[in-house]
Amino acid sequence: MTFSITVLGSSSALPTAKRFPTAHLLNAYERFFLIDCGEGTQIQLRKFKLKFSKINHIFISHLHGDHYFGLFGLLSSFSLLGRRNALNIYAHSELENILNNQFKYYELQFKINFHKLPVNSSEIIYEDKNIFIETFPLKHRIPTNGFLFKEKKRDLNLRKDVVQEYKLSVKDILSIKQGNDYFWENGEIIKNTQLTHLPYKTRAYAFCSDTAFYPEIVKYISNADILYHEATFTEEMKDRAKNTYHSTALQAAEIAKMANVKKLLIGHFSSRYKDISILENEARSIFENTLAVIEGGKYTIEQEREIN
Repeated sequence: MTFSITVLGSSSALPTAKRFPTAHLLNAYERFFLIDCGEGTQIQLRKFKLKFSKINHIFISHLHGDHYFGLFGLLSSFSLLGRRNALNIYAHSELENILNNQFKYYELQFKINFHKLPVNSSEIIYEDKNIFIETFPLKHRIPTNGFLFKEKKRDLNLRKDVVQEYKLSVKDILSIKQGNDYFWENGEIIKNTQLTHLPYKTRAYAFCSDTAFYPEIVKYISNADILYHEATFTEEMKDRAKNTYHSTALQAAEIAKMANVKKLLIGHFSSRYKDISILENEARSIFENTLAVIEGGKYTIEQEREIN
């Protein structure tokens, strides 16, 4: 089952000719979640041939323009394209007023369900049968939230040959999938491990947009398969990073190491850097499995079975 992230924008506040402001698209089981919506997001969605109409949930980390200015155009295009399904937006409360003011002059053809993000606390804000999404506070100049997208533990997969061999009923099958042993008619106990395949590991993607170096987030993102963490500056500009409540590439790598994540993606690069390999190399000096994101880059978390 698909669990992948496509990066639509990797620049900080000032776009460049090659880099758009922040936006990521998560595909989880062919359900699409847009995370931040910087200027030009809808152009990037079209450019990379992503499933525009299947976005039903949008998460805005904070109300600096480079993280939500693309929302107005995107919502307008949804309406012009005939969208009728409700759209869920998760953001800080002020955005609801901004949207209401914008669209009192232009009526959308669909409903927006607005979900207010908590300030300075964590909370599960969405779940379905496959994943749940938790939000948590970051450290920035205004209220800013990170997001953890985590797969739920799935039922065990039954081996095809055992259904006939043991003449399993529907009730037996459900019980075995939930991890129970099977009591055969002759009194023999058949261990669950003999009846099922090894389960898949749960997958997790953590998104940390604008933030100063903030070890408090480690408890929320520990052991994530992929961590996206802003890396606006190199370490030589750490004073500038501190004053603006941003992070250096080295600091992003330190967080990744502390959280024991498998892979680090860095982005939100200052426009001063024409060559982002400088930031990537700095982060790799602390955390080897680091990639500087690129526009249109797709980063997939593959399914892996548990180990006995």
